[in-house]
Amino acid sequence: MMRAFDRLYRQLAWLLILGGVVGVSRTTSLQAADWPTFRGADRSGVSPDKGLLQEWPAEGPKLLWQTAGAGRGYSSLAIAGGKIYTLGDKPSTADDADEYLVAFDVATGKQLWKSKTGPAWNSGQPAWQSSRGTPTVDGDRVYAVTPQGLLVCIATADGKQVWKKSLSSELQGKKADGWGYSESVLIDGDRLICTPGGDKATVVALNKLTGEVLWTTVRDGDRGAGHSSIVITQVGETKVYVQSTGSGPLGIRASDGKLLWAEEIERTTAVIPTPVVRGDLVYFVAGYGRGAMLLKQIPGANGEVKVEKQYPLKPALGNKHGGVVLIGDYIYGDSDDKGIPHCADLLTGEVKWNSRGSGKGSAAVTAADGRLYVHFADGTMALVKADPAAYTEVGSFKVPGSGDRPSWTQPVILDGKLYIREQDSLLCYDVKAR
Repeated sequence: MMRAFDRLYRQLAWLLILGGVVGVSRTTSLQAADWPTFRGADRSGVSPDKGLLQEWPAEGPKLLWQTAGAGRGYSSLAIAGGKIYTLGDKPSTADDADEYLVAFDVATGKQLWKSKTGPAWNSGQPAWQSSRGTPTVDGDRVYAVTPQGLLVCIATADGKQVWKKSLSSELQGKKADGWGYSESVLIDGDRLICTPGGDKATVVALNKLTGEVLWTTVRDGDRGAGHSSIVITQVGETKVYVQSTGSGPLGIRASDGKLLWAEEIERTTAVIPTPVVRGDLVYFVAGYGRGAMLLKQIPGANGEVKVEKQYPLKPALGNKHGGVVLIGDYIYGDSDDKGIPHCADLLTGEVKWNSRGSGKGSAAVTAADGRLYVHFADGTMALVKADPAAYTEVGSFKVPGSGDRPSWTQPVILDGKLYIREQDSLLCYDVKAR
């Protein structure tokens, strides 16, 4: 009897070990195969990919496929479950000028479905018009916020709408500028966190399956939503959601929506970049003459968190809308929207270099495997060493189809591929080293 029990015990133990190994493999595979929201799964803008080309040939990396039907817009790409998602209005595959959430096959670029989300955004100068928010994918659902502030939940299988909610009329939100909403919502467990903005519903948590409001955070006097997306930090035992609105950065307790801290900035034209976080540090950055500051979150009793300013706003570190990335101890990004990338020490704010590259106009930056992928507004795509010593390009090319409108979309690097959106076109390049 004991021998039989021992054999059964050993068999169960091996099954548990094997199950753990399989579980780890699946988790690793999912993390390696998905870029489910703006700036990747952790919203850092840094891909975990390794083994990539460290230099490009003169003509650029190999183009694997190019497809049409994304529509007019600046939305970046969410990639999950073998599909690419983006927002765009008047796609070449539609017979009207409305906005659509569009899905493509990641292997071939074939359009799988398109789902109408509402009218196109045609306010402001022509170059500012169109879609701008990146979808967020969570299992069998994909979420997107239109410029008009309509939050939609759509089935990934066929593009059918599951539910919708207005950030402005239903949640009483408002923008801090006149450029429309462009947030990529955060999915955290069974909750969806988004930023209607203003002093009635600065940030809200919704049931991701139904859209029901779970809690609301109010920042007194908040000017309204910016264009940033929420990032998660862990401070001691407290999970904190960090966001930036038109009034500056703030931290919210994830468990109940309590406002833990807020740093006020002077009113500016727009607050666009998503904060960069590392441990208890928060790097807030905005353009239009504001700059960047570094904050340190300090845990307190009963789940409270306060912040200490490590350095105040430094105008030389400003970034309008191309975003910044953190590699090691150094921040890399455009200088406002001048097309002059810079490198700065995260901990001190000291600028190590700023330099013009082969492209012109504002630069959107993503990173992978020790390299910066810089998408200039004129359609130039550059590969740059992530090196605090100097700006060194190790390849560049002009993206086909660019030039009609600014190339503001942030690129995506995933599974050895570089994905670029140029308005109605999506392009996929092979950047894996051989």
